[in-house]
This record gives sequence, structure tokens and C-alpha cells, in this order.
Amino acid sequence: MQSKAAAARAPRLSLRRDRTQFMSLPALLLFSLFFIYPLLSGIGMSLTDWDGMGTATFVGLDNFKRFFQDARAMGDIRTTLIFAAGSAILLNLMGLVYALLMERPFRGRSTARVVIYLPAIISPLIMGYIWYFLLQPGRGFLYYALARFQIPLGNWMGDYATTMTVLILVNVWQYAGMTMIIYLAGLNNISADLREAAVIDGAGPWQLFTRVTLPLLMPAIRINVVTNIIGSLSVFDIIMSLTEGGPGYATESLSIYIMRMCYGSRTGYSTAVAMILFFIILMPVLISMRLTRASD
Repeated sequence: MQSKAAAARAPRLSLRRDRTQFMSLPALLLFSLFFIYPLLSGIGMSLTDWDGMGTATFVGLDNFKRFFQDARAMGDIRTTLIFAAGSAILLNLMGLVYALLMERPFRGRSTARVVIYLPAIISPLIMGYIWYFLLQPGRGFLYYALARFQIPLGNWMGDYATTMTVLILVNVWQYAGMTMIIYLAGLNNISADLREAAVIDGAGPWQLFTRVTLPLLMPAIRINVVTNIIGSLSVFDIIMSLTEGGPGYATESLSIYIMRMCYGSRTGYSTAVAMILFFIILMPVLISMRLTRASD
């Protein structure tokens, strides 16, 4: 009897499994349409010298060789990596500090959260222009305000280190609120009973943070690290509005380089650079996900 019942249930389970696989088909089609197909098309286009208008000619790996022989492109890689490293580290530090402060109840907490998060909803291009008019050498409001307090800002656009510092700080100021929201969600998921038990066992504030809070925040840390790396490595708007990649091409990012090569009738070459940027973004994301999973 049991074998007959099991035999009767087997077709039902098989039918349910088939239905589940069928329901995942639309998602698979959308993924293929908007990711797999563009990726394969991009790989094929990167192997040509297509100018965006005429007939494409197969050139093999010449575009990739040309990229790594271009001193301007190597400088863009350095700028992109410096910006991404500085932004990702500071965004996570500031976002975590904000989250720890905003988690505690105090009067006006909701208003403070809105004020911190508000810059993130503004277009980064507009935000860059706002900061440019504030910091513009010789004419900006903050330029004169700092000079009034005898804090010389100088021509921050004329020095690479100062320019990169300003770009990173503006980016962190705008998106720290978004990082804070994710950390706040992680903190709210930590049981208050665990913290109370740790305090009863004699844990101090530092031990409570490092032994209880931080390990349980690993899912939020993983999300923030990955999203910050992706956003910082693909930076375009803030640099374009604040410096336009200057002085010269010193602060030009790879995204700006790709855009300029594409509009310069070098579509095949710009696609090859886009493929390189894709793998540059993919590597640190995979490494960070592997490290955060290992620490779970």
C-alpha cells in the first residue's frame, strides 16, 4: 500500500517541479535579454574597429592591446581605483557611524535621518554642479568663507591630490545616507536580548560592538561593500560636473574615457574598454563577497 501511495505521489511532485521551472522561465528570458545578449554582443563588438556607422572589421585583440599601451588609459585606471577605494572605505565608515548614532532614540531623530539621506535622492550631476559653484576657485561661496577664516583653499582644481580628495568627500557626503539606511536595517534586525545578555555577562561597549553587533551586521556590510564598489568604480556624474576629468585628463575616470572614445567614432575600442571595466568591477566584488562570507 505504501509503495502504491508513493508511486501516486511521484507524478504530482514531478508536475509541481515542472510548474516551478516553467514559472522561472520569464525571469530567465529577461535575464538573457538584458544581460546575456548585451554581454555577448559587447564581446563581439570589442573585437572590431567599428566606428558606430560603417561596416565593422574584425581586429581580434588589438583594441585590448591598444588600451594597455595608452598612458592616458592607465592613468584613468589609477584614478578610478583611488576614487573607488577612498569612497568605499569612507562610505562604510560614515554610514556605520551615522547608523549607530541614529539608532539611539533622541528628539528630532526622524528629521536627522531625513537630512542625512536627502542628498542621495538628488542627481549626482546636479550635486556636482552645486559643489562646483560652492568651491569654485576665486568665485565660490565656500572659497570666500574659508578665506575669511584664514583657511586657504587655494586652487584645489590645480592639484591632483586635492582634487581627488574633494571628489571623494563630495561623493561620500552625498551617499553616506544611503549606506546608513542599510546599516540601520541590519541593526534593527539584531535582537535586543542578545545585547542585554552580553551586557549581563560583563561585555563593555567595545566588546559589545566587536563581538555581537559587528558579526551580526555582516549581511548589511556585504551589501554596502558590493554596492559601493560597483557605484564608485563606474563613477561618471560627479567627476564630469566638478572637474570634467581635469586638470588635463588627471581625474578622468574609465566611464568618462569610454564615453569620449565612443563619441570619437571609436565604438569598437570603447566597447573593449567597457569589457575591461566590467571585469575590473567584477573582481573586487567577488573578492569582497568571498571574504564577508568567510567571516560569517
